[in-house]
Amino acid sequence: MVKIPKSHPRYWSLYYREKIIEGMEKGMTAKAGLIAHGRGEAFDYLIGERTIEAAERAMKAAVAKLLLAKHPVISVNGNVAALVPKETIELAKALNAKLEINLFYRTEERVKTIAEELRKYDPEIELLGINPTKRIPGLEHERGKVDENGIWKADVVVVPLEDGDRTEALVNMGKFVITVDLNPLSRSARMADITIVDNIVRAYPRMTELAREMKDYSRDELMKIIEDYDNGKTLSDVLIHIRDRLTKLAEGGIWRKKTLE
Repeated sequence: MVKIPKSHPRYWSLYYREKIIEGMEKGMTAKAGLIAHGRGEAFDYLIGERTIEAAERAMKAAVAKLLLAKHPVISVNGNVAALVPKETIELAKALNAKLEINLFYRTEERVKTIAEELRKYDPEIELLGINPTKRIPGLEHERGKVDENGIWKADVVVVPLEDGDRTEALVNMGKFVITVDLNPLSRSARMADITIVDNIVRAYPRMTELAREMKDYSRDELMKIIEDYDNGKTLSDVLIHIRDRLTKLAEGGIWRKKTLE
């Protein structure tokens, strides 16, 4: 991994880019994952590279739903394993959720490498999806393969950095789907029951904090949070935030002024 000085004004952005590259070099992240990361980073610029109120609201509703779930499952792909392996495990433990490796460009070697990466942070962690025996109806590609005791059985599924077709297929199966997606216009964002428009490197730690804070909430309190949540409004609020932010930036003159001599 390229050493980046912390004094660099874009340190964290460059750091996570390098993590994705490192993930590809290890065999966890597919080449297409680099493209997906860059697309997400562009939307992160638009929202201001911070967790906005709409994302916070979505995270709270997501955590409430996961705490009430009977069989919650968090899906892990190559980008997730490269960016937030430790944070994913911490979130799963806080929610008492299972982890399942699920890949679009699936090979047994990639599955093994991702499992090894996650087990660096918890050698005893249970990982599903190693030998999937079920298939999501209507999905012919490798991402359709799921674990009988994981996504197949789940009532609530977290599918971060996701493909829209699987999100739609899971919804059609009757699953409650939560996604983390920086692109509020994607099919995943529009098809999911709860969409967290935030960078996963910020979202997962915050969701873990919320899970620890909310674990003692009553069932009625958690249900009220879910009932009050509107995913359509959340996505609209994100777009309004982007519009207003860009308008202010344009009106304020974000470009460096050059003196003509």
